[in-house]
Amino acid sequence: MLIPAYNEARTIEDVVRRARKIARGVLVVDDGSSDGSGDLARRAGAEVISHPDNRGKGAALQEGFRRIMKEGWPRLVVIDGDGQHEPEEIPAFLRAAEEEGAAVVVGNRMGNIARMPPVRYYTNLITSLIISWLVKQRVPDSQCGYRLIRREVLDKIDFTTTKYDTESELLVEAGRHGFKIGSVPIKSIYAGQESRIRPGKDTWRFIRLVLRSILFGRRKNAGSGG
Repeated sequence: MLIPAYNEARTIEDVVRRARKIARGVLVVDDGSSDGSGDLARRAGAEVISHPDNRGKGAALQEGFRRIMKEGWPRLVVIDGDGQHEPEEIPAFLRAAEEEGAAVVVGNRMGNIARMPPVRYYTNLITSLIISWLVKQRVPDSQCGYRLIRREVLDKIDFTTTKYDTESELLVEAGRHGFKIGSVPIKSIYAGQESRIRPGKDTWRFIRLVLRSILFGRRKNAGSGG
């Protein structure tokens, strides 16, 4: 299991301890935290990679991907360190991957939106519609950080992003390479977690990713024409 973390001292120990009861191994990438998150994760039993400064969630994910790829794991589950998701739901991701033949399985929070902040709901709705259109598969909650990823997906992707857009890039590239993307309903716990997404910059990053994906697809189609 991979957990990217940035200043999650309040929750990281609990997430790691619960994850270790289910996962074969837990890797935390501490992305420049200033609150001792890395030390707390290590104390809870996780392997920890520490960035000296904050590089972005995408950079933390990719650092974790590289380590896990070296260790030869056939698949991994990513979960956020803020306590919003329950590690006990990992078996549901494994079942969905096997039953659906999916190479990526994304958590779906959209079936229970009563406590989801309105801004987050509409952001998820719009971005998920766009991602679904790009990958030609239904992805109901493209912004959910709780996901299972098979090794062969990561083998195919050369990431160009380092922030929150990395999660979208992974889905776009998985779809472009023909991998099936599944989903599984999950609970989501909203206990005052502060979203670190910056509406202006991160929206622009998402738009730039979409435009690049559209242009790349057109060039690829033109190059393969008779």
